[in-house]
Formats: sequence, C-alpha cells, structure tokens
Amino acid sequence: MAELEYAGKKVSIDNNGFLVHLDDWNEDVAQVLAKREGMSDLDDHQMEIVKFMRDYYKKFNAFPILSYVCKNVHQPRNCVAEAFIDPMKAWKIAGLPEASHIRFETVDEKHFVLET
Repeated sequence: MAELEYAGKKVSIDNNGFLVHLDDWNEDVAQVLAKREGMSDLDDHQMEIVKFMRDYYKKFNAFPILSYVCKNVHQPRNCVAEAFIDPMKAWKIAGLPEASHIRFETVDEKHFVLET
C-alpha cells in the first residue's frame, strides 16, 4: 500500500492506485489521482463526471453504464471516453474501489463497452 500527499494530508491507495477508503475522496484528491494517471487538472466537466460516478456507486454499489453517466450530467454520449480515455481511469479518479470483475474492451481507444 502507498500513500498520496495533498495539501499537507495523506490518503492510502492500493497497489493499483485505487483509494483504500471511499470517504478519503474530495476534489483535491481527485486532482492528485488525475495527475497520477497522467492527466492535467480536471476541468468542471470531468469533475462533474466523477462526482456523478461516486454518487451512483454510493447509491447502487455498482458501476454506472457510461452512456447513463453522460446523459445524467448533460454531456455528449461518449463523455467518459472523451474526458478520460479509459473508463477505469475515471473510476479510479472518482476514488471508487477497484472493480476487478469489470473489464472494458475497445477497438479504437475512443469507445468502450463492457467486456463480454
């Protein structure tokens, strides 16, 4: 297990970079996780996506369907792929636990579907 530092605070992440404790997440942590994933600062649209994913997970304990995320944050149908490339990157930045049973596949690195 490793720790991330932000604003003088520390949070634990697992060996794959997922937050260990769901409640350690806040927007500052999301920015640090995004940088760790090779992204620049999250913009308002990206933050809206990860916040929706968090709310959905807390309510249903499940990964939301990507087009449902985009519809509910009033963004284009492929908003997650456009904003994060890989949906699991968005999941990680949202501070949600590793979902080892979920896999995505893509043929063009722009559109992702759940692996069949």
